[in-house]
Amino acid sequence: MAFVVKVPLNSRYSACKQRNNLLNPTFSELKVGKWGTRLNITAPIDRRFLVAIASNQVQSVEVAPTVEPKNVGIPIMVNGCTGKMGRSMLEAAISAWLNPVPVALGDRRKVLEFGGKLIEVYGPTDKESIISSALKDYPDLIVVDYTVPAAVNGNVELYCKYGVPFVLGTTGGDTELLYKTVDDSKVYAVISPQMGKQVVAFLAAMEIMAEQFPGAFSGYNLLVVESHQAGKLDISGTAKDVISCFQKLGVSFELEQVHLIRDPRIQMDVVGVPEEHLSGHAFHTYRLTSPDGTVVFEFQHNVCGRSIYAEGTVDATLFLAKKVKSNAEKRIYDMIDVLREGSMR
Repeated sequence: MAFVVKVPLNSRYSACKQRNNLLNPTFSELKVGKWGTRLNITAPIDRRFLVAIASNQVQSVEVAPTVEPKNVGIPIMVNGCTGKMGRSMLEAAISAWLNPVPVALGDRRKVLEFGGKLIEVYGPTDKESIISSALKDYPDLIVVDYTVPAAVNGNVELYCKYGVPFVLGTTGGDTELLYKTVDDSKVYAVISPQMGKQVVAFLAAMEIMAEQFPGAFSGYNLLVVESHQAGKLDISGTAKDVISCFQKLGVSFELEQVHLIRDPRIQMDVVGVPEEHLSGHAFHTYRLTSPDGTVVFEFQHNVCGRSIYAEGTVDATLFLAKKVKSNAEKRIYDMIDVLREGSMR
């Protein structure tokens, strides 16, 4: 009688090693350096274990089949990876077994060291050649864009020209032109100014309420206070979407009435932002007051850090990869589509 202990094997390792990718990493140490959070990663050695313990002669041995990590191997190019949001996305991608490729687009040429891997970042003059060569090396490539508002439309035109699916988390640009460009090209894309899963669910609930109960808050006065890191100068896309819902609910309000808080001292003392998150936060308050002042409704969502957006972007990437693989008829999606399909980890 024989006993066989099966241990999962990772048959991809040798091929992955040649690519110098980030599949199957071991997170050995967490450090904070000049580029922000840095992970030391050691790739595991490919060993084949087969243990047979027998009380009699072993007559047959069954080799355990390869079991690969879930969602392993989707190649992604994280454009804007030198920024804080881009680095957060890289960290989340590695944890989800995605495969960040060693090239990316940014504002200028530089080399980023992340997780023991060098990512060469190229400026605008090299963007066409980089996208073209990356698609040859990684035919299933998906681009994640966290660049800057001024580059949005040009980048989207580039992705559409080469037919590369993309997830766009960057806000700004000419939105109408952006959607027309993608629609004409028939490229697969997830486009959303808000990537946070729970915030997306809140927005979906607001849209349902606005659709089913139009005018429910007619006559109410709306106060909107929005606090973000000092570098964010415009009104967030999330605030615009929520305000649009309140307008459908009967509230008279213009975007110019939004109180933008960007002063760090006010953010800490009045808004309540922790000091360690002044460089990355999103605190939104929407207060509705009845005409006579006797009734108040308040909606609030406060986010510290960027991990919520990075995790949502990973979900969007996995969702988009499935749509591409299945040759789905619909091509343009948003995070509510991702949420409705249950594609949240």
